[in-house]
Amino acid sequence: MLRGLYTGANGMISQQVRMDVIANNLANVDKTAFKKDTTVFKTFPEMLLHRYSEDGIGKTPMGSFDTSPVVGKLGFGAEVNEVYTRFEQGAVKKTDNIFDLMVQDQPGMEKPAFFSVLTNRGERLTRSGSFVLDKNGFVVTPQGFPLLGEKGPIQVNQGNFLVKENGEIYINAKLGTAPKDGTNFSENRFEEPVLLDKLKIRTVENPRHLDKEGDSFYSDTPESGEPTPFPELLAPQVLQGYLEASNVSVVTEMVDMIEVNRAYEANSKTMQTQDSLLGRLFEIMR
Repeated sequence: MLRGLYTGANGMISQQVRMDVIANNLANVDKTAFKKDTTVFKTFPEMLLHRYSEDGIGKTPMGSFDTSPVVGKLGFGAEVNEVYTRFEQGAVKKTDNIFDLMVQDQPGMEKPAFFSVLTNRGERLTRSGSFVLDKNGFVVTPQGFPLLGEKGPIQVNQGNFLVKENGEIYINAKLGTAPKDGTNFSENRFEEPVLLDKLKIRTVENPRHLDKEGDSFYSDTPESGEPTPFPELLAPQVLQGYLEASNVSVVTEMVDMIEVNRAYEANSKTMQTQDSLLGRLFEIMR
């Protein structure tokens, strides 16, 4: 009966972890480019049961027989194997803000693309393309971390920032990059277009092993592999003036939440039943 208590408790703990993941998904449903997490379970190693009233090999004139035959397998419930991040593309949102960028994954791409950002903890990857211009003319995240190009942090001025689909960044040389020389983007005719840099778009070999760090940042790990550029033919498109929505479906998460509540309740009743039977057994033994 103690096995039943352990199995029920195990199920409750597993469902609690799953509920925490669902709650986190729902809390970030409106966050730019947030990627939902899914809880993956695995079973505990099963135990092979034998009849234990006897042990060994019985001898007869006709041969021998097993006095401890196999009864069957006994499971001990499930445990959390990992929290898996799903990198499916989110919906496209048009903003018309020139500092809003979106990575559009191409059909057939097996690995997601990421912007590269220089944080105070080192270089990090992000799908969130919501950037702003700081007072020094650097394109930065809302937290103040600069967006990286192949040559380093990107410095432009207001209204003089044009990003092509291949990630190339152009400015109007007539305006330069000094913050005081900024203009309205709609008035900028780019009479003297100059290639300033190219966005540093990267991917990793095993995205499922990336570590989430908060603020939409991901850090690479030995299991994920180091960030590498895309081959030219497989490079993603970059959309200026658009943002990627989260890939969380509120309806799906609510259905999963109901399922978790029912599974948690079932495991709880299992423990109550086992506890009741154990109590009756003690009464009989007394």
